[in-house]
Amino acid sequence: MVDDARESSQPHDSLLKRRLFDATRYSLQGLRACFRHEEAFRTELSLALVLTPAAFWVADDARDLVLLLGVQVLVLIVELLNSGIEAVVDLHGSERKELAGRAKDLGSAAVLLSMGLCVLVWAGVLWERFGG
Repeated sequence: MVDDARESSQPHDSLLKRRLFDATRYSLQGLRACFRHEEAFRTELSLALVLTPAAFWVADDARDLVLLLGVQVLVLIVELLNSGIEAVVDLHGSERKELAGRAKDLGSAAVLLSMGLCVLVWAGVLWERFGG
């Protein structure tokens, strides 16, 4: 009876592993494409690479470290989404349409807000550590 359960779960496990492998591969392709084609992403990633070691030095505790690293990752996530929006809009031609422009502007605004949050979190943690 145990053998029957194990045999019936093997195809499911194999399918799950295949889907996870494919999803990971597609995600890495997306990261590579964004790095290759988006200067803003490269700039934000470079800044994150500089700020990450600084976060370990600045953070007093695990909460601060998670906040400092988390907002950096958030900026990268929002930039990936914005780049995806821009790619889809650009796919439909170079002519400027109101909705296409609005979509790009909204994505850009989301990046700006995530960067603002990043600055606020870093400023708060730095103030708490050195100024307060």
